[in-house]
Amino acid sequence: MPLRPGTARFLVLAGVFVCAACGLVYELELVAMASYLMGDSVTQASVVLSVMVFAMGLGSLAAKRLRRRAAAAFGAVEAALALVGGCSAMALYAVFAWTGAWGGVWRDGPSLVLVAVSLAMGLLIGVEVPLLMELIQRIRRQDPGGAVADLFAADYVGALVGGLAFPFLLLPRFGQLTGALLTGAVNAAVGAALVLGLFGRDLGRRARRTLLIANVLVLALLGTAAVLADDFERAAGRALYGGDVRVAVRTGAQDVVITGGGPGGRPPGLYLDGTLRVDGRDERRYHEALVHPAMNGPRERVLVLGGGDGLAVREVLRHPGVREVHVVDADPRLVGLARTDPVLAALNGHAYDDPRVRVTADDAFRRLRVERGGPYDVVIADLPDPGDTASAKLYSREFYGLARRVMAPGGRLAVHAGPVAGRPRAYWTVEATLRAAGLRAVPYRVTGAGEREWGLFLASPGPRVPPLSPAARGPGSRTVKEGSLRAAARAAERTRVPGLPASTLAHPRY
Repeated sequence: MPLRPGTARFLVLAGVFVCAACGLVYELELVAMASYLMGDSVTQASVVLSVMVFAMGLGSLAAKRLRRRAAAAFGAVEAALALVGGCSAMALYAVFAWTGAWGGVWRDGPSLVLVAVSLAMGLLIGVEVPLLMELIQRIRRQDPGGAVADLFAADYVGALVGGLAFPFLLLPRFGQLTGALLTGAVNAAVGAALVLGLFGRDLGRRARRTLLIANVLVLALLGTAAVLADDFERAAGRALYGGDVRVAVRTGAQDVVITGGGPGGRPPGLYLDGTLRVDGRDERRYHEALVHPAMNGPRERVLVLGGGDGLAVREVLRHPGVREVHVVDADPRLVGLARTDPVLAALNGHAYDDPRVRVTADDAFRRLRVERGGPYDVVIADLPDPGDTASAKLYSREFYGLARRVMAPGGRLAVHAGPVAGRPRAYWTVEATLRAAGLRAVPYRVTGAGEREWGLFLASPGPRVPPLSPAARGPGSRTVKEGSLRAAARAAERTRVPGLPASTLAHPRY
């Protein structure tokens, strides 16, 4: 050893600490990127963690064959892990942006790319610990139990630091792409320094030169990718959203992108976390079908849950007799864009300039728990699809029970429940959940441009199903007709899946 055994042993444990921190950052990065792009964070986290743990076991077995050349093998593994882990977020984003699909293993399931990257990273991480055990024993022999305890202590503390650094430092300060690249650079530098500095004498001259060149190339590649990360993100954004992106901001709650809307250009579009939420070609079909049937009756006080874009509010304000509209949306910056962005404000008819509209920036579930401003004649739940893990609680029996509590006798609740044909079980689970909360609901569906469709419910706490007919409205409204609503109800009814249980907070069914 070029250093005293105690110092060398401390440096090896410090290397274990850094490698463990980097490994956990890679895992969290994969989960975050997959959840952001594909939704359903529970599925993505389960796939990444289970595949990586399985692959780590395989890697540990493979390490048996590498123990005789532990120093060289460890240096090569760290260089490969730094490259794969550092570039993993960029690779996943590129696949999503330029192919538009993930190649799911099953419908709505994980991506083959995600499984492959998780498998590769798990194999490399699994090789690390056995090789580090061999290296630390070469410095100074000790009983295996003590060596394992020291090694795992450094490993677990490193995992703690990496797990905290990802959400509180790397993600907010550097973003997903640059954060992963920076982690890879640290991983490569520490691995190379540990092997070449402490165990260089175990390597031949050719092996030292090869390892040094490999790590320099890895660091150069990661550094170049970090420099080009902004250009890459813009190019990926053009592939995702087209070349007419007007607004692209990270609000803290979500990524908001507004496209189109210029003179002679394509219709405006609103993307939230990479998913098209509003398309100027067909948004009126959806919002009119969602709002107008619910407004058939008393409508002085209206509560809109979600709908920060202001488009549901626009339809509510078309009806005479509305005195107050209370909007609850978790993203105040989206509401600010809906108020100030010229394209989005024109699309929603400058709804937020109406003095009858007031806005509360809060989670819809939390707001309903403390709401004391009821009762409301109409509640509009303009929320993301129930298949999204983050919104599953907004389609639970508890949520609908809270909504029923703030409704006036005879009030109506309009619910967006995701696609009917694409996910009939999730759609009809919403109906079962409404029923479990004491609400009677009538189903219907509306189609948009291309293959887009929306499943809807109109519910009421009364003993009978509310009538599905449009309310009288003010001038300028192009509402759906009563005949088309009846046809929409029959179309939805043909997809019914009977016998589904209700979804609850403790047992989400979506």
